Amino acid sequence: MTSLSRERTADVTDDQGVRKNARLTALTGSVLLVLLFLEGITVLQVGPLIVPHMVIGAALLAPVLLKLSTTGWKILRYYTRSPEYVREGPPPLLRRLLAPVVMVTTVGLLGTGVVLMLDGPSASSRWTFLHKGFFVVWFAAMALHVLVHVARTARAVTLEYVARRPDALPGRGVRLLALVGMLVLAAGLASWATGYTAPWTAVFRG
Repeated sequence: MTSLSRERTADVTDDQGVRKNARLTALTGSVLLVLLFLEGITVLQVGPLIVPHMVIGAALLAPVLLKLSTTGWKILRYYTRSPEYVREGPPPLLRRLLAPVVMVTTVGLLGTGVVLMLDGPSASSRWTFLHKGFFVVWFAAMALHVLVHVARTARAVTLEYVARRPDALPGRGVRLLALVGMLVLAAGLASWATGYTAPWTAVFRG
């Protein structure tokens, strides 16, 4: 094999790493979309639906953690000038502008939600105000984020689990294991959250 051939083979292998990371990010995003849709239903009537609101909110921590990890890895590799990620190039301007807003507000929304869950109804009104404030900004940013990514996410799920092609992206078993591990963690967090629902249920029933 010539040196040029070896370089081309290495480039293809490296670029597969970029594609694998992007695929896992998109697949994780599909799980997030489902959970966020369910959580959105509970927002319409938080009082009577406070238990599923808290439980689903806690479960969301797992896919958010995985998605932040894969996205953070891409950002790290790009700004440390990793050749394969440099070749991929930066995302379009709108996605670059949306990403930090979505990340910060998501962490803020879930973080304040966890504080409210742990502190119970006696929590400072400041945390409630912050939780609601993060939600308003997060909702607007996330709506745009979903519109920008929904087609790519649907395509990733189709290529991963529906399409049968000889050139399928390697590593599907590893990605499936990561998703299963994420769902197990999500279930554990949801179960953990049920132990903090009673005080809030008492408040809304009272």
